[in-house]
Amino acid sequence: MVEKILVAYDGSPKGHEAFEFALQLAAAVCHPKPEVTVLSVAQPPEPIDIVEMDAVIDAATEHYRVLFQDLRKQAEGKGIQIKAEIRVGHPADQIVRYAEENGTDLIIMGQRGKSKIESWLVGSVSKRVISYAHCAVTIVK
Repeated sequence: MVEKILVAYDGSPKGHEAFEFALQLAAAVCHPKPEVTVLSVAQPPEPIDIVEMDAVIDAATEHYRVLFQDLRKQAEGKGIQIKAEIRVGHPADQIVRYAEENGTDLIIMGQRGKSKIESWLVGSVSKRVISYAHCAVTIVK
């Protein structure tokens, strides 16, 4: 049974599709409703410059807080309460770590938030999550 769902959300169209899929899944479960958490990760610049890092993290945190307001309204419209969290670090590492620390049963994420070239150069977040997650992972294409 799926009791805890983690949605990895980066604000991309695929990230939003993953969020909508999670809402549909949560709404389909009769009792008890699964706990849905939306996790966004602010990735610091490399190489790290302390002044620049603080500005990037502050901007990302504010950006995701605004996005979370819309996500909460969307979820409440379907009768689902969500938690929203922001972490700092490499997205795949933070998603896997959060899922493990919080006993997540299912991670839902979009296939690609970045362009194909960025993904090829940096490596796919979804591939890393699939490789290292302790729980089931659903990739929304």
